[in-house]
Amino acid sequence: MIRINLLPHREEKRKERRQQFYTLSGGMVLLGAAIALLVHTVYAGYIERQEAKNGYIKAEIVKLDEQIVEIKRLREQIDSLLARKQVIESLQGSRAETVHLFNELARRMPDGVYLKSVKQAAQQVTLVGYAQSNARVSTLMRNLDESPFLQNPGLVEAKSSSVNNRRISEFILKIGIEGPSAESDQVAQGGTR
Repeated sequence: MIRINLLPHREEKRKERRQQFYTLSGGMVLLGAAIALLVHTVYAGYIERQEAKNGYIKAEIVKLDEQIVEIKRLREQIDSLLARKQVIESLQGSRAETVHLFNELARRMPDGVYLKSVKQAAQQVTLVGYAQSNARVSTLMRNLDESPFLQNPGLVEAKSSSVNNRRISEFILKIGIEGPSAESDQVAQGGTR
């Protein structure tokens, strides 16, 4: 019988298998590292793109915030201008009020009645004056009540007084002012349409 020593051959096969194992393991490690690097690169790209989008959105938000502040400032200016416009319109509307008041007082003033002062506070007018008698004060109140521009005359005080050694009646009268209509404007101006 022939004896063959297979130990060196087995030893070579083992070395070869070990070499293949180490090569295959190294290849797998390199392949795993390459895959990990590829995945990391892809995710880093996604993150970078998302951060770029977030940066763009933040920049746009800052621009919109600036625009909102500008809009608020413009709205405040608009409100201020509208308030001014309303004040001007109310002044324009009441511009002729004093003229109407004095026209009505001159028209409605009976003989023997004299005004000492006329004071206006908002839509309330206070008349202080002298009359030859209390009946003339009553006539004045009736005349003022007939006026379309004046309303609610009310006697505050009437007392007997002496001026230049003459006995007269001193009175304080309050009346309200009603805004003139277009018809009363025409009548006051003496014209027709």
